[in-house]
Amino acid sequence: MAAEKDKHIANILSVLPETPGCYQFFDDKGTIIYVGKAKNLKRRVTSYFQKEHDDNKTRVLVKQIRDLKYIVVDTEEDALLLENSLIKEYRPRYNVLLKDDKTYPSIVVKNEYFPRVFATRNIVKDGSRYYGPYPSAYTAKVVLQMIKEIYPLRTCSYPLTPESIAQGKYKVCLQYHIKRCKGPCEGLQSLEEYQDNITQIKEILRGNISKISKLLYESMQVLASELLFEEAQQIKEKYDIVENYRSKSTVVTPMLHNIDVFSFAESDRSAYINYMHIGNGSIVQAYTFEYKKRLEEAKEELLSLGIIEMRNRFNSTAREIIVPFPIEMELENITIVVPQRGDKKKLLDLSLMNVKQYKVDKLKQAEKLNPEQRNTQLLKDIQHALKLDKLPTHIECFDNSNIQGSDAVAACVVFKMGKPSKKDYRKYIIKTVEGPDDYASMKEVVRRRYLRLLNEGSPLPDLIIADGGKGQMEAIRQVIEDDLRICIPIAGLAKDKKHRTSELLYGFPPVSIGLVQQSPLFRLLEQMQNEVHRFAISFHKDKRSKSQTRSELDDIKGIGEKTKVLLLQQYKSVKRLREAPIEELSRLIGPAKAKLLLTALNKEGNK
Repeated sequence: MAAEKDKHIANILSVLPETPGCYQFFDDKGTIIYVGKAKNLKRRVTSYFQKEHDDNKTRVLVKQIRDLKYIVVDTEEDALLLENSLIKEYRPRYNVLLKDDKTYPSIVVKNEYFPRVFATRNIVKDGSRYYGPYPSAYTAKVVLQMIKEIYPLRTCSYPLTPESIAQGKYKVCLQYHIKRCKGPCEGLQSLEEYQDNITQIKEILRGNISKISKLLYESMQVLASELLFEEAQQIKEKYDIVENYRSKSTVVTPMLHNIDVFSFAESDRSAYINYMHIGNGSIVQAYTFEYKKRLEEAKEELLSLGIIEMRNRFNSTAREIIVPFPIEMELENITIVVPQRGDKKKLLDLSLMNVKQYKVDKLKQAEKLNPEQRNTQLLKDIQHALKLDKLPTHIECFDNSNIQGSDAVAACVVFKMGKPSKKDYRKYIIKTVEGPDDYASMKEVVRRRYLRLLNEGSPLPDLIIADGGKGQMEAIRQVIEDDLRICIPIAGLAKDKKHRTSELLYGFPPVSIGLVQQSPLFRLLEQMQNEVHRFAISFHKDKRSKSQTRSELDDIKGIGEKTKVLLLQQYKSVKRLREAPIEELSRLIGPAKAKLLLTALNKEGNK
């Protein structure tokens, strides 16, 4: 049992993303016993299982862990907020719970005649707008301070109305005299001007500060052009504050309550659905699951099944459901929406991020458990892209290598089931081609390769790939189809100006097959191209190196490699060998070899 648990946990740890998020540990009863946050999920969660902990409570916790789940978010601050929500919802045994159980602060724009703007921990459904929550009171205070420095706002709690202002019930306070408020209580500021400021403040709190930044910048430029440099500097300080500010709190908007959020992703064989339930300004449930496809079910059908499944499982009573695309589904007294912008769209994006991460993790786990499955899928991708009749389990790639026609060689590398089969690699010295003619060299090598396979009765490849463009492909086609009369699909891998794999060519005349850069299929083809190029280049270097070290001793029968090395180490050159006394040579290599050597060298020198 322990071995199964360790294997299960290790499998999850191996695919954890290196992103911010929250993690949940479960015991053998499926109860959440600990919730934590992390800037890097993989590093933090893995640390629990890779070392012996000094703290006894941590050791006890780790021993009880039987499963773990996680939710990815955008930032570390989001992880902090989500952790707070989950701890309050589930109250895990090993988490520290705040005695006052305070929520994180938000900033409210009150639903009033002259709206006030302030920080609060209490969410009141009175039509006011709430922004946040913020990870600390200090963060909310900094945001409010920035707003108040830019916009003069009232801080009093007077119940201002048009009638009370007209009757002169209220008097300006110190904030008016220090220019922090323009006195709307006495009618000294119009409602239109005040509401215009409130509109801009809402944009800042939403994080949409580009318009505000532009207005401040233009105002700064106007003041500077009028030589009002002190006023321009004041605006510049406000502009810098706005530019540096970004509201990072995007986990949950407090006013969104009792909402279900669903997102969808799919692969060839599976559909993945993420479910989140939003209640009381928190993510109170988050769950992702997988459907194994049986038929060619539409994504709308699968998502509808998932919605019913999750709502029944978690007894959801939400009256609003957020989905990523329209579905033909009607539930009594329930609204189904596809948000395009705003806070609901942010929730949908968070759900989408989690379902995509779940899909990636599942595929990685499948690859670790069954590596052949991944390669088979890549070969299916090649088969689909090139519309081949059969799966290309046997692929051969060709490349030439020469320098201005000298020491011309070629190479053939073989891939079986998407992996290099090095025992089947072949090297070729070009025999019939004079000068640098790549197309003629390719024809010679391909003809030699497949004539031999045909004569031996060996299996032919399912696909031939040329490390080159249309010319190389045509050279291969002429040999395969016109000369040998056999049928093997031919493709080409072309490179860009920076000598990087750029496109896959197929057909006659060849056309470019679209490839997603850095996709698994692209990397497999790039590996094939790099491998055949490496093999050809290394063979060419080896051959060129041998030709450059060749000497007259190579042509003398009876003088082997060891004798040759011994002579060159002693005399350094053939010229000195000719001049050496026969007695000296006899002592070194024997009388018979010495006589044979000098006779051959003198005969060669007299030509």
